[in-house]
Amino acid sequence: MKYVWFIAAAWLAITLPAQAGITIKAWGGVGGKGVDLFTLTNANGMQASITNYGAIITAIRIPGRDGSLTDVVQGFDSLADYTSLDYKGRYGATIGRFANRIKDNTYRINGVQYHVARDAYVLNEAENKPYDERVWDASPKDGAEPQLVLSLLDRNGIMGFPGTLRVTVTYTLTRANVLRIAYRAVSDKDTIISLTNHSYFNMAGDASGSVLDQLLTVNADQITAVDDKNVPTGEMRNVAGTAFDFRRPTPIGAHINDPDPAIQRAHGFDQNYAINGKPGTLRLAARLTDPKSGRTLEEWTTQAGVQVYSANYPPPSVALIKGYQIHSAVALEAQAFPNAPNIPSFPSALLRQDTDYNQVTEFRFNVAP
Repeated sequence: MKYVWFIAAAWLAITLPAQAGITIKAWGGVGGKGVDLFTLTNANGMQASITNYGAIITAIRIPGRDGSLTDVVQGFDSLADYTSLDYKGRYGATIGRFANRIKDNTYRINGVQYHVARDAYVLNEAENKPYDERVWDASPKDGAEPQLVLSLLDRNGIMGFPGTLRVTVTYTLTRANVLRIAYRAVSDKDTIISLTNHSYFNMAGDASGSVLDQLLTVNADQITAVDDKNVPTGEMRNVAGTAFDFRRPTPIGAHINDPDPAIQRAHGFDQNYAINGKPGTLRLAARLTDPKSGRTLEEWTTQAGVQVYSANYPPPSVALIKGYQIHSAVALEAQAFPNAPNIPSFPSALLRQDTDYNQVTEFRFNVAP
């Protein structure tokens, strides 16, 4: 009888739905502002942990075939890890106001030249930082599909960007194991904008070693060709017959040491792909699968491009402690094309005064039977 009871209890533990909702944990403070860690949970047991420091995703735990949770993004256990002098890599962070490279950090709007620099605005030192180093206002919303709305006021002149920008990033965890990121912004002047999330994915588990055997698919026929500083020149390059062709599922490591100059300079992949389909429409950008566990990520987005970065450099000490290493994850950053403000032929990254910037990226998770 005891044995039967144990089997029944174990079955219930596996099959009963989790309690969906959002929990909040005090996580310290930065610059006199409180920082919290929010954990969104759906009825399947999937969890996404996000902090209002940097609008950072610290963990995404998804069920495996046996129902147990595994964290598939790299991140850290304390706020101190993200604020340490040794920290680099932007693990899980929201990047803004403009993600990725701009040639010589210089661009023009309406004939006026602007220069991106950390010291471009000195009236408020605490605000003169990129988005991943600032504390966002947080508004959690409980429910079967919990949400976390993070907002930021990015003032005119900070880091050289014109216009005061009101930004919101809304994370929603759906019943279908989708973490949706909705970006919205409005500016009181013409400006440029490209927001992205810089999560590092390893579908075998965040500290399980190399991702070079994991299968990557990228829904793109072309990449943006780059100069010797990895800045797009404006030329589009077909991926067919090159090391950058991931139109079919391909191990990340299959061509990671190819002699292509862009690969050699970056010590792996660090490349913007032009996602097939019309920018502004939600469409497949990339798929990442761990063949052993069957865990799969599909990334869907309205953005024009996706930057594939294969974690090519030694991680900081806070990451080494967790077992992270070179090529132990891959970032799939949905974004505007790098250097778009200087390339008229690229999809525009210009945001006109008093118009809405709206972009959506979805991380859709599943496990093969």
